[in-house]
Amino acid sequence: MTATVQLSLGGVPVPADFYDAIQALEVEERADGPGSLVMRLPVNRTSAGDLQYVGDGMFEPSTNVSVVVTPAGRASECIFDGYVLAWKLHLDRTSGASTIEIWAEDASWLMNVSDTVREWSGMTDGDVATAIFANYGFVPADGNNDDDSPVHDDDAHSLFQRATDLRFLRGLARRNGKLCRVGCTDTPGVRTGYFVSPAVDGTPAATISLVDPETWSVDSLDFDWDVMRPTAVDASQVPLDDDSESSVPGDSTDSGLAPLDARDYPTYAGQTSTLVLTATADAPELTQRTAATLRDAGWFVRCHGETNVDRLGAVLRAGSVVTIEGAGSLQSGNWLVWDVRTRITVDLVAFQFTLMRNAMGPAPAGGLPGGLPGGL
Repeated sequence: MTATVQLSLGGVPVPADFYDAIQALEVEERADGPGSLVMRLPVNRTSAGDLQYVGDGMFEPSTNVSVVVTPAGRASECIFDGYVLAWKLHLDRTSGASTIEIWAEDASWLMNVSDTVREWSGMTDGDVATAIFANYGFVPADGNNDDDSPVHDDDAHSLFQRATDLRFLRGLARRNGKLCRVGCTDTPGVRTGYFVSPAVDGTPAATISLVDPETWSVDSLDFDWDVMRPTAVDASQVPLDDDSESSVPGDSTDSGLAPLDARDYPTYAGQTSTLVLTATADAPELTQRTAATLRDAGWFVRCHGETNVDRLGAVLRAGSVVTIEGAGSLQSGNWLVWDVRTRITVDLVAFQFTLMRNAMGPAPAGGLPGGLPGGL
């Protein structure tokens, strides 16, 4: 393995012989939610008669755990920075079969401890996210205030929180068509709070090449799509800040998110499917919610694959963009990394990943148009 891995507990790198004891180590990073870590270790009786890794205080509740991967010739990537929240201990009479499995969640867990009741007034959703992240020492990501909501006003539609900070922000993110999570880039302890639109215009961080069968950069790829999703939203709302009884339309066929290739979802589907949206919101917010609904529906193409850091030459990170080449005109192009499960062994750093796309490649030359008989 040319990549190196640094595992730390409580901010201190583990000794070299600790890696030899690890039976399994997996990290999952998600673009739209908390990341997690699972580690399994053997349990032996110490010379003092206690159980190793159980009674020695290494994995007490809230112990900080971090994992940094450094590919050869590339910058370090902190793929996990979080806290121990649970374990499972298995004691077996068979020699060498006793194990402990450690489970940890990333630093967003700090935002999910206590419910909060609060009114947020005179602020946009992006402002609220920045204020909440600051309470935990998280640096707000660039773009948190892009595609932002209107200012919440007491005279129209104020914003109330009755949930933990994490659940509250994730709910706001869904209403805005954004992704909410907490992560670190390269240094454990330096955490970024993301409340951002998917970075479909980001520079590709890696290339998955299928051009030469002898040098594929992945073990396999599986593609799937479905068109059982709305292409348009029908919505309206009576203004909340005056006495008018006339509703303001919030209809939309535009998600506000650039397609990753030539044909977005409505174009590729070739038919119209309308969703009636019922939501209590003033007119500007309603327009935003209809766009967010279509943005969520637009992720109609998935790609699942497996590779490793040496073959790919990079560490896959959730929320980044990668390029696929050599997979045909429909599938080749840029994709958003949605989920990455990293499996670490003594000699390998392997990835199982899910990519998402809101578009397909160009239509075949001279091909028939899509759509159902009768113009349905």
